[in-house]
Amino acid sequence: MTTRLQPGDPAPEFDLPTADGQQLSLASLKGHKVILYAYPAAMTPGCTKQACDFRDNLASLQAAGYRVVGISPDKPEKLAKFVERDELTFPLVSDVDKTTLTAYGAFGEKKNYGRIVQGVIRSTFVIDEDGKIEVAQYNVRATGHVAKLRRDLGLDK
Repeated sequence: MTTRLQPGDPAPEFDLPTADGQQLSLASLKGHKVILYAYPAAMTPGCTKQACDFRDNLASLQAAGYRVVGISPDKPEKLAKFVERDELTFPLVSDVDKTTLTAYGAFGEKKNYGRIVQGVIRSTFVIDEDGKIEVAQYNVRATGHVAKLRRDLGLDK
């Protein structure tokens, strides 16, 4: 069974390639609140819906002090196509070997159409300015998740 993070846990460090060929580390985001969301595969219907929801809410999330980062096992080249196709305006990082996804508890056994398979567990983590987990949500829905997250964070009164 995959270990799941809890509020107060230190967020696992990462330093991963981005869609634009750069590197992004959690350490470089220290001092900012970060929403790290894990999704199974770029350019699939659910993942596209979720990414576009984050894109469409990005200005208000940033105004509230949050940085958004998406993470998947896709290669940077595929992420670059996803960014371009859907005009995504936040970083996507590539975790091809799934080390970071596993450290966050976002890779492991999950149910897919009634069968148990190994894969990315659609998850969202809110990390505070000091690198601690504030919120850890697993098995989130692609549709409507950003609106629920905004409510959970108290951004929609």
